[in-house]
Amino acid sequence: MDIPDSRTTNQNDQPPDFAEVEAALHRLSGALVRTPLLESERINRMIGGRLLLKAEGLQHTGSFKVRGALNFLSQMREEDRKRGVIGFSSGNHAQAVAWAARRYGAPVVMLMPNHAPATKVERTREWGAEVLLLDWSRDDRDAICRDLMERRGLTLVPPFEDRRIIAGAGTVALELLQQMREAGAVPDALLVNCSGGGLMAGCAIASQAMSPSTEVWAVEPEDFDDLARSLASGRRESNDMSGRSICDALVAKTTGDLTFSVAQRILHGVLKVSDAEVMQAMHLAFNEFRIVVEPGGAAALAAVMAGRLQTDGRVLAVLASGSNVDPSLFRQVLS
Repeated sequence: MDIPDSRTTNQNDQPPDFAEVEAALHRLSGALVRTPLLESERINRMIGGRLLLKAEGLQHTGSFKVRGALNFLSQMREEDRKRGVIGFSSGNHAQAVAWAARRYGAPVVMLMPNHAPATKVERTREWGAEVLLLDWSRDDRDAICRDLMERRGLTLVPPFEDRRIIAGAGTVALELLQQMREAGAVPDALLVNCSGGGLMAGCAIASQAMSPSTEVWAVEPEDFDDLARSLASGRRESNDMSGRSICDALVAKTTGDLTFSVAQRILHGVLKVSDAEVMQAMHLAFNEFRIVVEPGGAAALAAVMAGRLQTDGRVLAVLASGSNVDPSLFRQVLS
């Protein structure tokens, strides 16, 4: 989605640098949870290396998305916040924007797909958002969003294609790498779940500055592998949005210009996982780490456990990016 609006595009033609990620972490200090870094001796034995998992699902609203949303809203002009904000999301970004807007007393409208998990829709409304459910395969989401922005004076909070969003997302990797230093570990590889690429880009920027020897890998659902195809072709490729994946948080049509430019410069590669492998990783996370991880948040762990990259004798950092899963699906996973 590309809706020109001076309130969201100022100085947004380039991705953030590491100084902006550091500034974001300082700006958000005290407002967010410093989520734990977890380790399982049993999993370490299974992979023949060392795996440390960042449990970001324990963050406010259950995902990393609040980092970017709060970083964005904190830098808005007060008069713009009073008019309100708008966004579009399958769930985690929606909840994050609603949560951040509530902290500032800002009205918020969220456009969500009618197939979004019920838990995410309900919680977005609980945070005070006006939710409009759309059929994203038939409704003109861009036109609806643009009309609401013009009529109500709303500011778009993009899900990934904005330097403030990317810098906020990057704070999770900055925090993770700080925690690994405290644990006396340097990761050989950092695995990050990827959809539009905001998390991937922010984490890659932070990792390049703090631990340049660390390989940064993006992980995608196998039927939504636009980034892998984009890196191969040298231009942004798109996904067929008529498809479905259990990883609802990882099904953006394509990456953004900003996020793809970071991937081209820094990313070591892209790994792909199946829905079955993701469900196995969710089950493993519950049994071994005692945490709930949603499908889109478990893709990176799934890639490790499915043997998508070398693990023997290596230290791996995995970002479990969210925990918002419908109870019915999680019961299926555990059974």
